[in-house]
Amino acid sequence: MAFDGKAFFDTLFSTQFFLPALTTLGITLAAMLIAILLGFGGALAALSRSKALRGLVQIYLGFFRGVPVLVQIVFWYNAVPVLTNNAINLPALIAGTLALGLNEGAYMTEIIRSGLISVDPGQREAARALGMTKAKAMRRIVMPQALRVIIPPTGNQFIAMLKTTSLLFAIAVPEIFATGTGIYGRNFKYFEVLSVVSIWYLVLTGLLTLIQKVIERRFHIKERQPAKVVLALEHN
Repeated sequence: MAFDGKAFFDTLFSTQFFLPALTTLGITLAAMLIAILLGFGGALAALSRSKALRGLVQIYLGFFRGVPVLVQIVFWYNAVPVLTNNAINLPALIAGTLALGLNEGAYMTEIIRSGLISVDPGQREAARALGMTKAKAMRRIVMPQALRVIIPPTGNQFIAMLKTTSLLFAIAVPEIFATGTGIYGRNFKYFEVLSVVSIWYLVLTGLLTLIQKVIERRFHIKERQPAKVVLALEHN
């Protein structure tokens, strides 16, 4: 079958994908916010002295990294209402975002943990010797330096998350891919419509990549400041 240029350009320049694109971006941001919060808490728990907390983190990591994302999405949307006798019956958008956030939290836990352990322990010891509390040392000394390690993979995870949102078509969330399946289900122009879908994903991932590079450049300007603070305090 020949490529239908008219169907391709009509789909590309239509407004059918504007709202789905915003939906996709919104889901990505919300899911990553959940993941970062879970990741930070999980990383602190994984580095704690409590065997119980470390054990819980390992169970969390093992489960959410071991079960396919699509299974988790369907579980939250279809299985949870059955298990709770409809006491918990989440809308597709919320169920999908929650499933993606919980899953991604397992990966962010490892990313943030790696960033925290990359900081020289001497920095923590110097801060504590100068009278800083653990929370203050974490906020002013450890985290600014750990971000050098955390930011690049987190940016990559944002991009991966944006693409993973396509799995939400399975529970009828109106994101980009689900919109595309609806269009080619009516006109049977599979190649043309999927080409447009691909272009939209390329545009959005390109935008996130640009934002990531800007953040990294700005962070690199400030990345040496925490160490200077410690050194200055040590001299005093």
